[in-house]
Amino acid sequence: MARAAADGADVIVKIDGDGQMDPALIPSFVGVIASGEADYAKGNRFFELEGLATMPLGRLIGNAGLSFLAKISTGYWHTFDPTNGFFAIHASLIDLLPANKISQRYFFESDLLFRLNILTAHVIDIPMHSHYADEISGMKPHREIVRFAAAHLRNFGKRVLYSYFVRNFSVASLQLVLGIILTLFGTIYGIVHWGTSAPATAGTVMIAALPIIVGVQLLLAFLSYDIQSVPRSTLHLRLKTSALPRCALAHQGNAPALETAAGEQDRPKQKP
Repeated sequence: MARAAADGADVIVKIDGDGQMDPALIPSFVGVIASGEADYAKGNRFFELEGLATMPLGRLIGNAGLSFLAKISTGYWHTFDPTNGFFAIHASLIDLLPANKISQRYFFESDLLFRLNILTAHVIDIPMHSHYADEISGMKPHREIVRFAAAHLRNFGKRVLYSYFVRNFSVASLQLVLGIILTLFGTIYGIVHWGTSAPATAGTVMIAALPIIVGVQLLLAFLSYDIQSVPRSTLHLRLKTSALPRCALAHQGNAPALETAAGEQDRPKQKP
């Protein structure tokens, strides 16, 4: 993708070479990027129920489970089928992505979505069908499930840290912190005082139950805020209309000269 961007491509398309994806859909993927509707368009095999009839049951269940985990870790709650290898991306985003940090192999697409959320890129799904024959997948579920779960958990932690504590701090940040503290306190307090010889008093029960109730409500409020915070504006259009930080750094060396030239222009000319 970096080579394609360096060669001057505006939109870069990736399609798996297993014959399951229809290249005729490429214009649909490119069109939403070129029109400015999105920064990243990915295929979704679950959009039309008729298209699921040919999908093997194991893949159907596995992809559904991975999609839910990806919603949590990437922050794109409105998308589905995160492991779909058919996607298009605007070339201007390639330089902003840490190519050396993006996971390879089966977790590539899911990790790419996580990186795009950090950039606040707009992502949409393109309905598509896959053609399945008698090919055998190279993925070993019993080996990859632990890796996928650990990777999703890691990305979720990074996303929350970056989005709610490093680049921003809002009411949702407080809801998350207080929700975790209160829920843990109520749970631990209740476990410690559970099963004692004397019956628990009403006060003891409330000390355990009330923090859990309030904590869960705060966590649900944070979850609602996170779902509503899905990026909805197109990043590559914003990059065109605003000064990029990397461009500013690239021209930083010319700043003194520009300021001097501006000062010379603003200085009143002396009459002879």
